[in-house]
Amino acid sequence: MTDSKATVFGTRFGFYLAAIGSAFGLGNLWRFPYVVAENGGGAFVLLYLFLVFLLGMPLLIAELCLGKISRSSLVRALSKLRGDRSLVREIRESGSEAARWTHWTLPYLGWFSLFITVVVLAYYAVISGWVLHFFVQLVVSIGNPESFQPDGALRVLLQNGWLQLLLTSVHLLIVAVIVAKDLEFGMEKWIGYCTPLFVLLLIALAVRSLRLNSADAALRFLFYPDFSKLTLASLGQALGHVLFTLSIGFGSMVTFGSYLREKAYLPMAGFRVCALDSAISLWAGVMIFPLVVYGGGEFSGPQLLFQTVPRLVNELPGGLWFGVGFFLCLYLASLGACIGLFETVVANWREVRRVPRQRGAFTLAVLCLGLAVGPALSSSVLSGVKIGERGLLEFLDAALINWCLPIAALLLSQVVSWLLKRELIRAEFVDPEAPGSETLFQHWIFVLRYIVSPVILLALALQLVSLF
Repeated sequence: MTDSKATVFGTRFGFYLAAIGSAFGLGNLWRFPYVVAENGGGAFVLLYLFLVFLLGMPLLIAELCLGKISRSSLVRALSKLRGDRSLVREIRESGSEAARWTHWTLPYLGWFSLFITVVVLAYYAVISGWVLHFFVQLVVSIGNPESFQPDGALRVLLQNGWLQLLLTSVHLLIVAVIVAKDLEFGMEKWIGYCTPLFVLLLIALAVRSLRLNSADAALRFLFYPDFSKLTLASLGQALGHVLFTLSIGFGSMVTFGSYLREKAYLPMAGFRVCALDSAISLWAGVMIFPLVVYGGGEFSGPQLLFQTVPRLVNELPGGLWFGVGFFLCLYLASLGACIGLFETVVANWREVRRVPRQRGAFTLAVLCLGLAVGPALSSSVLSGVKIGERGLLEFLDAALINWCLPIAALLLSQVVSWLLKRELIRAEFVDPEAPGSETLFQHWIFVLRYIVSPVILLALALQLVSLF
């Protein structure tokens, strides 16, 4: 396979592995537990699942549709919409002020999404470095479990920003080496290895967690809804997590859509990715919350997993091997997501700036390392820097995921529903052999036009009110 504009996934299964691998990431294992814990458990989980299928799936299909029709990544796809009349409805034909406004924003939307992607990659790489740190600490303790000191390992890590930068650079180098290869031998191949291994480890670890005496209380917290625990900010946090865990708003699914073969049926692809990602999120919760409750459940925030799981290593029978498997599972999730986000940025650079794949991958790694300095030092040298009540890493996570991603998703939904020619998107959505697909198409367009925007704007407004 040549690494060109005509690049496509080698198999349909390769697309699903790439999409799911990019989606599940640390979002499902690192972020999902602490966001659920901060929002009261079961009620937030129900809200999250509702939004996955109300907004997440239509938006995911919309991004795939834009990529497949334009055969381009996000920035170039939006450029084509400004210059190729064969793709775009006449503004007068659409009869919508939304269409005029969306057309005006096209040059900025693509670069806004890439900005989000690069900054998320930077602090995501810092968290991935934390995972590497604990994985290495546990591996070197095999044969002498008593030598592993969980509190000491976390304290050394958080107080040493330069160690965090070293671990971050190792992670970024691994990802850059993989993405520097062609699609078939880079992202598709490595995610094809990581995803099945991740799923097997996740199942095995969850079964072990369910044997803890804390499992009943954990499952009750996770699945019993107490709607009084929801706050004004909960809708925005649930929406942000839906977009984050499905890789919506980054442009990743536009890139993956451009790699799809002509016969790919987008509604089914979107449904399968959303269903599998939701199942993985829930199964990750089933694995993690018994551990959190067993460990006392007194922790919260981005350090939740790193405070609770290592403490169990010396308490559980076979705890050291459980810890090795847990952090290997966590790192595979991180690696898959970072590869997908890297591929997104590199693909855009290649199409817009004609940057060779290898140079683009390593340049991006250096850029992300530079941007990671702040988050990496936020628990040591920059520990006094607070924005509101949040440290730098926590602020970036909240600002980008809960605010910037919803704005990007809102604009992309309007691009697809108002600007793309109706017959082009109908051809991708409607299956002549499925009688109900035309009705489904009409519902999908209605949701993109009239449901997505109000819900996102409401979520942003409620978050804004909650700040005061």
